[in-house]
Amino acid sequence: MFDYRNNIKRILNQTTGDEQSLRNGLAAIKLILGMTDGDQAIPKEKKKSSIELDLNQVNMLLSSLTKLLRAPGDVQAKNTALSVIQKLTMTPQVDKKFRDNLIDLKKSVNLSKTPNEQVNQKIFEQALEKKEKPKKDYRKGKRYTVVRLLSGCDLVDDGNRIVYTMKESQIHSLNLKSGDIVEALPEENNPHYEAEILRVVGFRKLSKMEVDTISTFKYAVVQGRPGHLSISRNAQGQKLRIRGKTVLLPIDSSKYWDDNIQLVDGSIVDLAWYDGDVRLKKSPADAIQIRWVYQLEQPQKATHVKKKKDKVETQATELPKLALDLHYQRVGIAVGDNQNEALLEGIVTRYNGIPIPVDAFQGKKKVIENQIKDLDIVILVTAFAAHDSAWNISEFASKYNVKFAVSSSKGYQSFERALYRAGKGLPAYEGNQTIQYEKANN
Repeated sequence: MFDYRNNIKRILNQTTGDEQSLRNGLAAIKLILGMTDGDQAIPKEKKKSSIELDLNQVNMLLSSLTKLLRAPGDVQAKNTALSVIQKLTMTPQVDKKFRDNLIDLKKSVNLSKTPNEQVNQKIFEQALEKKEKPKKDYRKGKRYTVVRLLSGCDLVDDGNRIVYTMKESQIHSLNLKSGDIVEALPEENNPHYEAEILRVVGFRKLSKMEVDTISTFKYAVVQGRPGHLSISRNAQGQKLRIRGKTVLLPIDSSKYWDDNIQLVDGSIVDLAWYDGDVRLKKSPADAIQIRWVYQLEQPQKATHVKKKKDKVETQATELPKLALDLHYQRVGIAVGDNQNEALLEGIVTRYNGIPIPVDAFQGKKKVIENQIKDLDIVILVTAFAAHDSAWNISEFASKYNVKFAVSSSKGYQSFERALYRAGKGLPAYEGNQTIQYEKANN
C-alpha cells in the first residue's frame, strides 16, 4: 500500500506563509491523495459488508439446492434457488465464466420435478394417515318415540304423552318416520324450538291405532304464474294421484312467502296428506299440505320476447275468449317440425295451459309414446302430421288417458275449438255435428 503520510509532512515543512507557497502545497497534497484513490476508494468496513452479502447469498443458494436434492420439485426451495441465482448473475464483479455456470445452474433448477415414485409415496402416506373422527355428542338425552306429522313430528314418551313437537326444519335431514326411537334434550339456546334431537337409537313398529298413515309426493313441481300456481306432477314426470285419480292441486303462494321461502313457477316441494282425511275426495287442496320447500335458484325469466310472439299474443287478446280454463295442464301440440309453433303456443297459454310441442313427423312409436304419456291433453294438427304418426298419437292418448282432439287446419279458430273440445271432454272431431262453444263472460 502507498504510504502518503511522510510525503505530506515534507510538503508542509517546505510550505511558507505566502499565498503562492500555500497554493503549491495544496496542489501537491491533492495530487498525492489522488494517487491513493485506487486503494482507498472503498473503505475496509464497506468491503467487509459487501463480502458478507455475497456469502449470505451463496449460503441461501446452497441451502435451497440441498433441499432440492432431498425433495426434487420442492416449490419453495426451487423459487429460492432461482431468486438467488438471478441476484448473483446481476452482480458486476462476477466474471463471464462464473455467470455462464450460474445460467446453466438456473436451467437445471427449472427442470427439477417431483418423480412419480415420490408422488406415489406421498399418496400412500396420506392414505395411511389417521383421519380425525367427528366429535361425538356425549350428552345423554331421554328417549322418545317419533310420531310423524304432515309437517314435523311429535315426540311421545312411554306413557303415550306428547312431550315435544319438532318442526320440519329440525328433522327433514334425519329422514325420520313414525316409530323411530330418538334421544332428545330440551332446547335452551333457541327459543323457537322445543327440543333438540341428539341421535336415532332404534325403531319399533306402531299400530294403526297409535298413528295415522301418511302418504307423500316428493319433488313436486310448482307451475303457473303468480296467483295461479298449481301442482300436477313431480320432477320425474309422475302425475299427482290421490286414491287412484289424477289431481290438479292449486297452490296458494301467500301461505309460503317470506324471506326464505318463495313459491314461484319452477319451485320444487314435498307434499304430504293423511290417507284417512275425508276432505281428499271433494277438496284435496284442504287436505294436502306442503311439507318442505327446496331452496333452488329460480331461473331468470327472459325479458326479451320475439316480435312474432308479441304479435300472436296481441291477436289472441283481441279475439273473443271461450269459456275454458286449463288450470296449467300440459298440452301437447302435435305438429311437424314445430311449424306455426308460436301461434299455437299462444292459444294454449291464453287458456292457462302449458304448451309442449310434439313432433308429429317422427314416425317411431317409442319416441311418440314417450312424448305423449306424460301429457294431460294432446291436440293433433292433421295438416302437418304424418299419417302413421296420427294413428300412433291417437293410440297412445287412449292408452294413457290423455284428452285428445283434432284440429284439421293450422288456423287460430280451428285449433282453439279443438282445445276447447279436449278440455271439456267433447268429441275429438267436430265433423258435421253441432257443438256449442261457450264464450267467456267478460
